[in-house]
Amino acid sequence: MQILHVILLIAAGFVLSACGADGEPVQPTVNANIGVGSSGTHVGGGVGLRRGGLGVYLGV
Repeated sequence: MQILHVILLIAAGFVLSACGADGEPVQPTVNANIGVGSSGTHVGGGVGLRRGGLGVYLGV
């Protein structure tokens, strides 16, 4: 039983460090734009998340 407890504690440590609970914040970003030109108007935007050197962005 002791080995199982140690394995569960190690797994819990990995989960906590993977979710950002170690102190490094996740930074959300939001972008919206409206363009007007000779061919009409254009509306676009996007959302993203950034944590450390990794960023994920979805734009429309």
